[in-house]
Amino acid sequence: MSGQREVIVLLGPPGAGKGTHGQRWAEENGWRYAATGDLLREAVQRQTPIGVQAKAYMEKGLLVPDEVMHGIVEEVLQSSDRPLLLDGYPRTLAQAQVLDEMTQRLGWKVKAAVLLTLSDDEIVERLSSRRVCPNCQAIYNLKSKPPRNDEICDECETKLIQRDDDKPEVIRKRLAVYREQTAPVVDYYQAKGILVEVCSSGEPEEVYGRLKKVTLS
Repeated sequence: MSGQREVIVLLGPPGAGKGTHGQRWAEENGWRYAATGDLLREAVQRQTPIGVQAKAYMEKGLLVPDEVMHGIVEEVLQSSDRPLLLDGYPRTLAQAQVLDEMTQRLGWKVKAAVLLTLSDDEIVERLSSRRVCPNCQAIYNLKSKPPRNDEICDECETKLIQRDDDKPEVIRKRLAVYREQTAPVVDYYQAKGILVEVCSSGEPEEVYGRLKKVTLS
């Protein structure tokens, strides 16, 4: 990217590798990587006015509403001095429209939307292979990052578990919700001519190699 005040939006279904590849891509290019979960935790920790609002919802186990998420992203735009890679926002068409308004108002520009694509079957296979240690929270994948000893944690030797939201039937429901919410966002950026699709199937290095070849100028 050429300008200092440019945003790339990273889109893709759960399990497509947004966090893994996005973080590395940002780091190698000197951009700020901003995942919504991290931004929320950071705002709560810093006790910003928006962070205090977010904490009230999170403590009740409620979803953080759009208005609060907009505020969190606006804080990031106001405090960033380098290009920004946004992961996890926008998730809906309404959020994409608000992001456009915010970036224009604050002197930023949404440069590109990069969509990592992966079939539902491959996503289910990836996510249902995930295992978590209930004791130390270490995360494994039986296919790509297996523990040394069957399904026992390498760190504390506790029996690993599969979280409910990593079970195939739950994953498929999550994917249905994702497609319903995100399809209009994909169409929105496609209509603007700034959508780039990257196939996320294959080995991690292979996928990252494709992502690195994306032209943003």
